[in-house]
Amino acid sequence: MTTQTDFQALTDGLAKITPAIHLVQDSPPSITNAQYDVLRHVLHDVGGQPALPVEYVEKEEEAWEMNTYVTCECLSWRGPWNAEMRRRAEVDLGETQYFGLPYYARWATVAAKFLVDKGLVSLDELSVKIDEVRTRLEEASR
Repeated sequence: MTTQTDFQALTDGLAKITPAIHLVQDSPPSITNAQYDVLRHVLHDVGGQPALPVEYVEKEEEAWEMNTYVTCECLSWRGPWNAEMRRRAEVDLGETQYFGLPYYARWATVAAKFLVDKGLVSLDELSVKIDEVRTRLEEASR
């Protein structure tokens, strides 16, 4: 069984080879097997990676989750992006957001970022819409 210590060792190994802490290497570079394991670690491909046990809980999707799914499918259907672009953008969120956000929250985050980055929606438009939704949810919860 993988322990928290094993998982921490993997993330520490990743931290040692990130650009922020650059180690001078010979050219051509030679790396250890442990460094190679860290380099090939991809966030969304967690099979075989050390991790703590996670309890599987079956649940119905909430309305916002299904709305996020449909929105992303419509973006794909209309052509601005595809599923592979979404998956790549999720990995680019980094470990903190990737593992810290619920599944469909990652989809919503990368969809919003994509729309802003492509100039299809301005940050002002997005902020106004977020405020409208937040107000509507607060009023509904009263």
